[in-house]
Formats: sequence, C-alpha cells, structure tokens
Amino acid sequence: MALRGPRAWLWRWRRNPLKRRADVVESWVLLGAWAATVLVGVAVGLLTSGSVERGMARERAEWRPAQARLTQGTPGVPNGEQMWAKVSWTAPDGSHRTGQVRVSPGRAAGSAVTVWTDRAGRLVTAPATAAQARLRAALAGVLVGTGAAMVPFAGGRTLCGRLERQRIDQWAAEWARFGPMWGRTTG
Repeated sequence: MALRGPRAWLWRWRRNPLKRRADVVESWVLLGAWAATVLVGVAVGLLTSGSVERGMARERAEWRPAQARLTQGTPGVPNGEQMWAKVSWTAPDGSHRTGQVRVSPGRAAGSAVTVWTDRAGRLVTAPATAAQARLRAALAGVLVGTGAAMVPFAGGRTLCGRLERQRIDQWAAEWARFGPMWGRTTG
C-alpha cells in the first residue's frame, strides 16, 4: 500500500512508452464489451418488459368472467384450503362446456361459481391486474435483460483472457531470449 499512488482515471488510454499494442487492444475490447453489455441488457430488458405488459393487457381485454355451476359438491375440509371441483358453463358461442376449477370447500352441487374464459370459451386463470402486470413485466425484463447482458460480458471476458494468455506467452518467449544474457559479464 505504501507504493500505491492516486488512482488514475482512464489509465488504459494514457500515453506510456511501456504500453504495448496488446494493451491498447485489450482496453478497447474491455470498453466495447462493457458498452455492449449495458446496451444489450437494457434494450432486451425493455423489449421483454413491454412485450410481457402488452400480453397481459391483451389478456385483461379479452378474458371475461362467466357464471358456472358446480356439477358435484365439495366436502367441507377443516383447514379451509381450496380444492378442485368440476363445473359446467356456457361458452360465448352457446356450446356447453365442462372443466375443473379451484373452489372453497363445503359448496353444494349446482351452486354458482365465477370462472374466467378466453374468446373461445376455454377456462383460463383470472387475468393479472395492471399493477401485477407491471411488476411481472419488470421482473421478466430484469431477468431476461440480465441473461442477455451476460453474452457480451462473457465474450469480452473470454477475449481478454485470450489476450492475457497471448501476452504471457510473448513475455515467456522474450524472457527465454534475454534471460540468459543477464548472467553474462562484460569485459
């Protein structure tokens, strides 16, 4: 720590007589990799978030609640957990449909249950509210954006690792060439 001076910003681009061409290449590779990481992560995250939110908004617009009837009663359960039960309902095209939904225990056969259906009259889950959709879209955007950002980041790290190995091999070759000369004396 005693020999450490103040941190120099942008040290990779400063003039230095000892700087090699490989050092300049590495600095540009790092800059490009970081820029690509940020740009790819943000762009993919925003696109994913927008796509998820539009999809959920379309679900809210297209999915409709429908009245269904239990075809068989549900037994009363002491813990009160919802259970699967068969229901029947009429689809928008007038056809008679049946399916299974989760209902509270202790319901009698023939009691009314609200179910959600799509345009074709198939059972679907209740659509996400606008707040839930924003949260899900944001989480999906962050996760997918982070995953996409790993590609240029890993590529940059791999390329820098190769440059480092090349530099070490070059240094070893130079050391093998000039190292033996250090033991000689002139005279």
